[in-house]
Amino acid sequence: MNADIPDLTHKVAVVTGATGGMGQIIAADLVRAGAHVVTIARNPARADALRARIGSQATNRLDVIAADLSRRADVVTAANTILDRHDQIHILINNAGAHFPEHRVSADGIEMHIALDYLAAYGLTTLLHVPLRHGQARVVNVASDTLNDTRQIKLAGKPRPATLDLADINDLAELNPAAGFAPFEAYARAKLMTVTAGYALAHNLAADEVTINALHPGIVATDIIDDLVPPLLRPMRTLIRRSLLTPTEGANSATRIATDPRLSGVTGRYFNRDTESTTPPVSHDPTTQQRLLTLSHTHFAN
Repeated sequence: MNADIPDLTHKVAVVTGATGGMGQIIAADLVRAGAHVVTIARNPARADALRARIGSQATNRLDVIAADLSRRADVVTAANTILDRHDQIHILINNAGAHFPEHRVSADGIEMHIALDYLAAYGLTTLLHVPLRHGQARVVNVASDTLNDTRQIKLAGKPRPATLDLADINDLAELNPAAGFAPFEAYARAKLMTVTAGYALAHNLAADEVTINALHPGIVATDIIDDLVPPLLRPMRTLIRRSLLTPTEGANSATRIATDPRLSGVTGRYFNRDTESTTPPVSHDPTTQQRLLTLSHTHFAN
């Protein structure tokens, strides 16, 4: 249990990606701090491990909604279920994400990094905006510092930030195409989109005291790391994992951004673990931000 989390009795928290790795620890810590936690799981059976971690005395404060967050219809259905049950949300941690080593598209024809690593967070944040406003919520989008440097091996040379050119894009299905697909860059672009949209939404929701911040929790030894390790280094995966942060360390950074009283009112920021940091200039460009919001809104309006 994270003893640094304040008392969250009577608070409602929504946590995605909570059935494994870092998300399971985040959800369990919030429940133990007194919150009623809503999780969204593609495979609800995996929530059994989360219930076991929480313990029988607190499982009445855990709800599991079955949904595949890479699907637009499931995001909408999950949001509607939450809207039916809760008129206030105090914490939203968009933690769900994955790395896909091959080009795949969702049921909606969207490349999977865009669908899961970006649109799920955007969709829940905007579809739940009313209870988020009522709860003066703190939203944390779990990102990745790959958005600042898409090189997998950083032995020499300058950082190579992720790119996001929307000037000639009319549909999000056009992003991360199969031709020339580079998995690591596609993943980083989706995380850059999350941060870019988050900056704009933070501005839009600030009047209602909703805060939205993004977090790189550090390089955490979760299942996603096995896909991110470049082929040249895969024989050393076990050694590499030993040098990484534990899921608990990554989870503690997320819960701190979501609950630390000293960060009350702080919004529109990007944190590399516990330190406020920078993101590529394109993420701060108002034209790119508004174009991204328009394309994303259209996706959920279809």
